[in-house]
Amino acid sequence: MRMKALLAASSAVLTAAACLTAAGPVQAHAGRAGHRPAPVAAAGRCSDSVTLDGFSDALDKTTFQGAFVGNFSALAPDAHGTLDALSDRSALFTLSGRTPDDVRPQKVVPLADEKGQPLDSEALVVDRDGTRLVTSEVEPSIRRYSRDGGTLLGSLPVPRELRVAPAGRATGNLTFEGLALQPDGRTLVASMEGALAGDDPTTVRFQTWRRVGSGRDFRLGPQYAYRVDTDAHGTVLGVSESAAAGDGRLLVLERGFTSGVGNTIRLYLADPSRATDVSGVTDLTGHQGVRFVRRTLLADVGDCPSLGATAKQPQPNPLLDNIEGMAVTGHEPGGRLRLLMVSDDNQGATQTTRFYALTVRLPRR
Repeated sequence: MRMKALLAASSAVLTAAACLTAAGPVQAHAGRAGHRPAPVAAAGRCSDSVTLDGFSDALDKTTFQGAFVGNFSALAPDAHGTLDALSDRSALFTLSGRTPDDVRPQKVVPLADEKGQPLDSEALVVDRDGTRLVTSEVEPSIRRYSRDGGTLLGSLPVPRELRVAPAGRATGNLTFEGLALQPDGRTLVASMEGALAGDDPTTVRFQTWRRVGSGRDFRLGPQYAYRVDTDAHGTVLGVSESAAAGDGRLLVLERGFTSGVGNTIRLYLADPSRATDVSGVTDLTGHQGVRFVRRTLLADVGDCPSLGATAKQPQPNPLLDNIEGMAVTGHEPGGRLRLLMVSDDNQGATQTTRFYALTVRLPRR
C-alpha cells in the first residue's frame, strides 16, 4: 500500500503544502489530566504545530531474509541516508529511504547480550562514530554495538534506583523506552516509560549521561523529573519514545491504551534546561521545590485526519496504532522538522506496522 495522498479540500483534506502554515503551539500544563489541543478542522493538520503528510502500511506483516518485519520500537537515521529500525525482538533492520513510501528492508542483524541471549530492545541512537547504542528495558541497560550492529562493544552505567526491582525501584517493562543524543554529541538522554516505586504515578525520570573527553565513554549526568498526562478515561500515559529536537529540547511521545477504546498518542516538546537534578531525590510524590521538565503539547495524534486509514481493532481514529518509534529525518527553514514515526504491531493480528510522516513546527523558546 502506497502512502496515502492528501485529498481535495472539498473532502475536508487539503494538500500537505497548504498545511505547513501554523500559528503556534498549544500549551500543556503539568498535571492537568486529559488536557488536549482543540481539533483543527483544516485537513492534513493535527494541530497548529503539526501536519500529517501521509502514512504507509506497506511493510505490515511482511518478512525479509526470514525475519519478521515489525515489532518496531525505535527509529534512527544514520550518516548514509538510510534508517535503522529496531525490533523489540532483538533485531536491527537497515531500511532504505526516510519517508513512508520509500522504507524497505536492506539488511537485518540479530542483537545479543553478553551471554549471547536476545534483548528486549526498545530504544536506539546512532552515535557520532557510527556505533549503535541500544536500550533493553529488562535490567534496564544501554549497550553499545558496532557500526553493523553485530558486535557488542560495552555498556553504560545505570543508576541503582532505575534498575528493575528488587535491584532498584523500577517496574519491569517500564524502563528505558526512549533514547536521544543531543546534537553536540555530548549528552545522551534516556526516558523511563513509567514511574519508580515511591514516585507519583504521573512522574517519570529522564536520565542523562555526559561524554568523557572526545572518546566513546559516557559518565552519569543529571536526572530530571517529567510529568506525563492522563487520557480521557483516566489512564496514565507512559513515555514511549523521545528524540532530539536539535536545539537542546526533546520531542517526547506519550502513549496509552484502553481496551475497547484504543490508543492515545500525544506528541510533546520537552525542555529540560531549567529542570532540577533529582538524582538524589528518593520520593517524587508531592516533592516541594522540584522544577519538572517543561513540556508543551504539540499535537494529539488522534486529532490528525485519518487519510483513509483503517484499524484492525477499535480506535478513536483509525489512523492510530501502538506508536513506539520516532526519528527526526530533516530540518527545514522556519523551525520546521520532518518527523517519521512507526507503530509496534507486536506481531499480532489486531495491530499494524504503520509508518507516519509529519511536519512539526517548533515554537520558539
